[in-house]
Amino acid sequence: MKPKFQFGNVVVVDKNQIGLIVKTWQNSPHQEPGFNYEVYVRSYNGIDEYQEEEINHFVYSEELSEDEKEFYE
Repeated sequence: MKPKFQFGNVVVVDKNQIGLIVKTWQNSPHQEPGFNYEVYVRSYNGIDEYQEEEINHFVYSEELSEDEKEFYE
C-alpha cells in the first residue's frame, strides 16, 4: 500500500484551507490500515495532523480531463 499524498503536495484540508504535506507515515499494525500526514496550513500558522480521508488534492485548474478526474477521485 502506497500513500496517496507525498511530501510537498499542495492539498485542501478542513473544507477550504490550503496546506502542504510535510510528513507522511503509515499507521502501526494494531491500527486501521492507512496513512497519517502532517500538513502545514498557512492560515493556521502551524502544522496539524490529518488522516488520509480528511485530505483532498488541490486542483490547479477548473477543468479536468477524464484521466485527471479519475486520479483525483
